[in-house]
Amino acid sequence: MADLRREEISRPNRRSRPGWPTLLLLLAVCYAVAALGSVAAAGSGETYRALDRPSWAPPGWLFGPVWTVLYGTIAVAAWLALRGDGDSGSGDSGRTGRVPAMVWWSVQLALNLAWTPLFFAAGAYGWAFADICLLLLALAVTIVAFARRRRAAALLLLPYAAWVTYAAALNLSIWLLNA
Repeated sequence: MADLRREEISRPNRRSRPGWPTLLLLLAVCYAVAALGSVAAAGSGETYRALDRPSWAPPGWLFGPVWTVLYGTIAVAAWLALRGDGDSGSGDSGRTGRVPAMVWWSVQLALNLAWTPLFFAAGAYGWAFADICLLLLALAVTIVAFARRRRAAALLLLPYAAWVTYAAALNLSIWLLNA
């Protein structure tokens, strides 16, 4: 009887794992961030075209499709991290590490949200660059925290990290070219 009780305690409760409603909520949060960013970026196409940009800057039309996909992966990554199926090799399939992982996910999402009004609405390219550097730092911590929960969750954030790194370089170049 004691062995059965010990096994029940050590095994994660599958019912406590977030299901589809949680995924839908995370998608709604991420796409709300996107919507708020688009409100703050009203007229961003004209602003972007008017800026001195490096030769390697992407066309303005590319940002919408890229961010649409990335926000979806950001939400799915959070959902997988919350589920914590333990494919990380750490054995962390329960609740351990869930709160710190989601705090860092929230921090990076808030920094993501702050960038658009800084860059487009305020034209504060230096402050936007500082924000995106903090975003990269928070994203790196999020990836590590997610990897401890579920490796697939961390891997889903890698394209986002690559795009934000590229965006940081672009932000810096625009700041320097338009100072």
